[in-house]
Amino acid sequence: MAENAELRAFSEKVARGAGEILRRSYGLQQTIHFKGEINLVTDVDHESEAYLLARIREAYPDHGVLSEESPELLSPSRYRWIVDPLDGTTNYAHGYPCFCVSVAVERQGAVVAGAVYDPLLDESFTAALGGGASRNGKPIAVSKTRELRKSLLATGFAYDVKSSSDNNFDYFRAFVLTGQAIRRDGSAALDLCYLACGRFDGFWELKLRPWDTAAGLLILQEAGGVASRLDGGIYDIHQPDLLASNGRIHEQMVEVLRKAKK
Repeated sequence: MAENAELRAFSEKVARGAGEILRRSYGLQQTIHFKGEINLVTDVDHESEAYLLARIREAYPDHGVLSEESPELLSPSRYRWIVDPLDGTTNYAHGYPCFCVSVAVERQGAVVAGAVYDPLLDESFTAALGGGASRNGKPIAVSKTRELRKSLLATGFAYDVKSSSDNNFDYFRAFVLTGQAIRRDGSAALDLCYLACGRFDGFWELKLRPWDTAAGLLILQEAGGVASRLDGGIYDIHQPDLLASNGRIHEQMVEVLRKAKK
C-alpha cells in the first residue's frame, strides 16, 4: 500500500533526525533526572522528543501522538504516532552503546509503519504493513533456528525489579537452563529488530509499554517472526508481557514459560 510506504519513509526520516541529536550528545556529561529509583530520563530524551513531536505536527497536524516523556496528544484522527525518543536511556546515560529511536504510526489501532534507528551503528530498521522489513534498505528475515537449545535469546527487566515479585527471575533461570545463551541489552526496540534480522532467535519481557514495542513488533512480523503473550495468547502493544520469536521455537518457549510459572 503506497500510503504505508510513505509513512514508513517519514518514520525513518524523523527517527534518523532524532538519532543525530542522540549521537551529538553521546559520551558527554548528561543531566539526569529520576522518574523512579532506577528509571532515568535525560535532557537528551526531551530534546529528541521535542524534535520528533515538532516534525510530526508539521507533517501531520491532525494526527494523535503517544510519546514516552509527554502527555498523550489526543485527536479524533484515525492515525496515532507512537514514539520513544530514546529507548535505552540508562545505557545512554552510562555511555553504553546500545540505544535507539523508535517511531511507529497506527491507523485505526493497527500499526502500519515504523522505524527503529541506532545512531551509533547507523542501522535503520523499517517496515510497512504488507511491505516487508529492511535494514538500511535491504530486506531482512528471522533466523532458521529450530531448537531452543541452539537459540540465542534476549530479555529485559522492569524498573520495579527490586520491589516486585513479578520480576522475570524464574523465567530467566528457566531459559538459562534450556537455551544456548541470553543477552540483556536494555533496549526492547533493538531486541525486536535483532530478532527480526536473525541475530536473536527469541525474546521475552514483562511490563512493556506501547512505545517499547510498536515499531519493533511490526518490523519483526514483516520479517517473518511471531509474537504472543507469555502464555501463548494473543498479543498487542497494549499488553504488558511479550513473547516473540522466529516462529520455529515459539512453542518450545511457551512450554518453558508455563513450567517456570508453575
